[in-house]
Amino acid sequence: MKILVIGSGGREHALVWKIAQSPLVEKVYCAPGNPGIGTIAENVPIKVEDLTGLLAFARKESIDLTVVGPELPLSLGVVDLFEEYGLKIFGARKNAAIIEASKAFSKDLMKKYHVPTAAYEVFTEVGPAVDFIDKIGIPIVIKADGLAAGKGVIIAGTRDEAVAAVTDMLSGNAFGTAGSRVVIEEFLKGEEASFLAFTDGKNIIPLASAQDHKAVYDGDTGPNTGGMGAYSPAPVVTPSIHEKAMEEVMRRTVDGMAAEGRPYRGVLYAGLMIDGENVKTLEFNARFGDPECQPLLMRMKSDIVPVLMAVADKDISKVQIEWHDQAAVCVVMAAQGYPGDYAKGDTIAGLDEAAKVDDLYVFHAGTSRTEGSFVTSGGRVLGVTALGTTVKDAIDRAYRGVALISWPGAHYRLDIGKKAICR
Repeated sequence: MKILVIGSGGREHALVWKIAQSPLVEKVYCAPGNPGIGTIAENVPIKVEDLTGLLAFARKESIDLTVVGPELPLSLGVVDLFEEYGLKIFGARKNAAIIEASKAFSKDLMKKYHVPTAAYEVFTEVGPAVDFIDKIGIPIVIKADGLAAGKGVIIAGTRDEAVAAVTDMLSGNAFGTAGSRVVIEEFLKGEEASFLAFTDGKNIIPLASAQDHKAVYDGDTGPNTGGMGAYSPAPVVTPSIHEKAMEEVMRRTVDGMAAEGRPYRGVLYAGLMIDGENVKTLEFNARFGDPECQPLLMRMKSDIVPVLMAVADKDISKVQIEWHDQAAVCVVMAAQGYPGDYAKGDTIAGLDEAAKVDDLYVFHAGTSRTEGSFVTSGGRVLGVTALGTTVKDAIDRAYRGVALISWPGAHYRLDIGKKAICR
C-alpha cells in the first residue's frame, strides 16, 4: 500500500512513524511533512489547505489511503473532495468536522442531545456578552467560536480579563474571524482528560486514556498552548468514568451527529472535565490530539493501518485494538516565548544522543533543516516521548531524553505526568 499523511506537526510524525511499521505499507508520503518525518517518509511540498494539489498528488501516485492529521483541511472539505473522486481517506467530512470548527455548533449539539457540558451562551456583541459575564461571575471561560490552533480559550480570573478577552475577540484583534463569535461558559472545576475514539458513524472503539497539559508553565499556570505534554494511561479515567464517557458523551454525540444528517467518521476527541464521578464535556476535536497522539501511538500494539482503512470503509464492527501494558509520556520542548512571539533558526543539539535512549522517540513538530543541522522553526519544536513500565518510569526516561537535547532558550514543563503519580 501507498499512504499519504496530511500535516506537518508532531501528531503527523507520530502517525507516519506508526503507519510505516505496518507490513501492509510499502511507501509513506507526508504533505508537507517536516525534516523529522523526512527521515522515515517522503515529504511532498503541498500545503494542507491546497486541497486540489493534494487530490492531484493522490491520483497521480495512486495513493491507497490518505490520513488527515490537522483540523484545517477537514474543515475545508478535503474528505468530501477525495471521496467524490473515489479515493479512500481517513477523517471527518466537512459537515461533521464542524464539531470542532464551530464551538457554538458543538455546544448546541451537546445541549440538544443531553451530552453533559457547562452552561453557556453565544455572543456576537460585546454589551450582551459583558452582561452574561456579570450574571455568571468569575472565573469564567471565553472561547473563540472558530479554529484557533488550540489557543482560542481564555480562562478569565477577573472581570477585567473577561471583558478584555471578549472585546479583543469580537473586534477581530484576537484570532481574526475565528473570534467573530464567542462562546462564554461557566468555569468547571476538576481534572481534565482526553478521551479519543474511532468511529464509523455508528460503531465506536475507544482508544487508551490520555491526559494533556495545556498551560505553558508548571502547575497549569500561564496562557493556554496547543499542548505542552501528555501521558497515557490517565488514572483519572477510572472504569466507571470510562463507561460514563462512552455512554453519555461518545454514544450520544455520534448518534446525535447521525440524527442531524452529519454522520461522524474518523477519530473523535472529547476533552473531559472530571470531578469525582461527574463527567462534563469541555470541547470536541475532529482529529487526534497533539500531543496526545504521540504517547497513544507508542502504546498501540495493533497495526494502525487496518483500523484506518476500516474507518475509511465505514465499518469498524470487526476491528479490535490491543494496547501495550506500558505507560507513555510525551514532553514538549518549545521555543522561548511560545505561545507568544518566539525565536526561529536556533540549531538543535543532542538529537543523535537522545536517539540512543531505549524506548524513546523524538517526534519533530516545528523544525527545519539548515546546512545539515536541525533548527527550530515553530513554537512547539519537539515531542520527546518515552515508554516505561509505569508512568513514573516513562516520565524519567522522557526527561532523560529532554536533558540530552538543547538550543538557546528551549522551554519545557518539568511536571508532565505529575498528576498521575499523585494518584
